[in-house]
Amino acid sequence: MARKSELRELLRLPPGEPVVLAAHDTAATPGAPGGKRASLADAARTGKKLARLQERLWAAGTAGDRRRVLLVLQGMDTSGKGGTVKHVIGHLDPSGCRVHAFKAPTREELRHDFLWRVRRELPEPGEIGVFDRSHYEDVLVARVRHLVPPAVVGSRYGLINDFERALAEDGVTVIKCFLHLSPEEQRRRLLRRLDRPDKRWKFAPSDIDERARWPAYQEAYELALEHCSAPYAPWYLVPADHKWYRNWAVGRLLLEHLRELDPRYPEAGFDVARCRERLLKET
Repeated sequence: MARKSELRELLRLPPGEPVVLAAHDTAATPGAPGGKRASLADAARTGKKLARLQERLWAAGTAGDRRRVLLVLQGMDTSGKGGTVKHVIGHLDPSGCRVHAFKAPTREELRHDFLWRVRRELPEPGEIGVFDRSHYEDVLVARVRHLVPPAVVGSRYGLINDFERALAEDGVTVIKCFLHLSPEEQRRRLLRRLDRPDKRWKFAPSDIDERARWPAYQEAYELALEHCSAPYAPWYLVPADHKWYRNWAVGRLLLEHLRELDPRYPEAGFDVARCRERLLKET
């Protein structure tokens, strides 16, 4: 079993190399500390560590540290983007997080370039931002459904790379996770949504229609993962057939990046001893 500190190396896709999703096992559990029980226990410990590091990042941001984190979650329907937010980001203080789920563009958003609505949701210094879907929808859905000409889709890969490079240069740590799900597991999850009254609100008949486009989406993802992976904004392929592994892996990736940032509490800008003395003298 690989050491936990190596998870980024295990899951990172080599920048610029062709990606064949069929070659990656959606049920694999690389780097996991064991099976489901061991991984759930380790995920709980990871959550506590994430909370402490997030507080340090938030505190540093109040003192002028411009660093922040952007976690991008992409994947097919039911791959667990929302579940990952709940189980990983749920450990953190909401005041230091900014979570946004991107839906179909509104009329106002369509009047601007495709990155306009994304820039509006970026994390502020000290924050951890999470995108449930993202600017990649404009080279995924737009390509599969032919919403714009192929040449427009092709031009967007370079624009995305320039955008993410600018983010990195401005102090944003970009963590992009592709939640890799099998069509068989998606079918099981859709059936569970139909079988449970409390889950049917998540289902739409169009979900079945989208399954017919599975090969086209896989091709679109392969192109995006190949063309938009760089050292400053790599893609991590996270097998997502096992929810427990998906949550553990994304939490672990976030922890490794925060540890590397090593945010520090700011020094007090006042006389600590004097303030303490004043409080002790109060009657």
